[in-house]
Amino acid sequence: MARVILGVGAGIAAYKACELLRRLREAGHRVRVIPTPDALRFVGAPTWEALSGEPVATGVWTDVDEVPHVRLGQGADLIIVAPATADLLARAAAGMAPDLLTNTLLTARCPVVFAPAMHTEMWEHPATRANVETLRSRGVTVVDPAVGRLTGKDSGAGRLPEPATLYEIADQALSSGTDLRSSLASRRVLISAGGTREELDPVRFLGNWSTGRQGYAFARAAAARGAEVTLVAANVELPDPPGVKVVPVVSAREMHAAMLAEAVSADVIVMTAAVADYRPVTRSEEKIKKDAGPLDPIELTENPDILAGLSARRASDGPDGQVIVGFAAETDTDPGAAKAKLARKGCDFLVVNEVGNGLGFGAVDNEAVVLGSDGSRVPIPRGSKDELADAVLGLAAARIN
Repeated sequence: MARVILGVGAGIAAYKACELLRRLREAGHRVRVIPTPDALRFVGAPTWEALSGEPVATGVWTDVDEVPHVRLGQGADLIIVAPATADLLARAAAGMAPDLLTNTLLTARCPVVFAPAMHTEMWEHPATRANVETLRSRGVTVVDPAVGRLTGKDSGAGRLPEPATLYEIADQALSSGTDLRSSLASRRVLISAGGTREELDPVRFLGNWSTGRQGYAFARAAAARGAEVTLVAANVELPDPPGVKVVPVVSAREMHAAMLAEAVSADVIVMTAAVADYRPVTRSEEKIKKDAGPLDPIELTENPDILAGLSARRASDGPDGQVIVGFAAETDTDPGAAKAKLARKGCDFLVVNEVGNGLGFGAVDNEAVVLGSDGSRVPIPRGSKDELADAVLGLAAARIN
């Protein structure tokens, strides 16, 4: 059981923090809510106390004998602030401490996560951007806000990410036990996700069962570690991760072009997408009808090998120190075949995961063995796809750093 401080800023999105609190509590964590004084105008102290089972105070003069403005930060395993307003970010960046929350932030020696929420103009203001960069330079995680409907009729960047997303980020911070920003801060991470589709006619295609969940887990984990993340997503029906650039594609050739274009400036590349090995030589412009007579054999041609191509390009003109991670979803995890595939693909790591038995495509859990080009072999036990993503990124970060 971890000791979590949930800071709540004075924004309309404070009501979403109630759901985040519930998720943290259901996971078995002890959560102390510390709102700013004005945050209580949106959600009152009785609500926070009832949901957390802990007392709520906003100033440093409550229970002075326990020195809460020092003890709370010292004893916390994680502090997550949601929503974090522009004013709260500014005070944290400047080291100001007018209330219990900002005092607690100054005494914390644990991972700290800010989830900003504000109008787009405020988020994009140079002062706010400078404050965010200052906090990130100190090792603090500042999650980019989501894009969507804001207060009133406004829409844009500045929406608080959904509680489920914030819980996953909090869980990653607690699992790492260290500062997430220290490993991939200011690095560019390129990830592929989903399954490509090769059209036979306007209504049919050759494809696979990949849902993109593992790739999206990598995108969230990389963003939480401070990276600038680009996600090339093939036919994925999942919400875009906050702060991540998403490039939608359909076919293997479209993914090939997008990955080559984005790879030029990437420090880390993670190929989780299930790419079709073959495509039809021709595509019918009309639906192929059963009553039109016997169907001619479908002639196939090979698609480009994206992973091998990225490795080959790196060897000739890629960025210095670029780390490439490949995935191999197999029904037969023969060690010899996996090692041969690693050598053939030319990547730094090959994540070999077995498909079936509740693992792989569409499943919540995953497990794998990570083979390194240096001869290393790191097993990752069964767990969530977020846990696997964080473990693999840890290996990639160690290699690049």
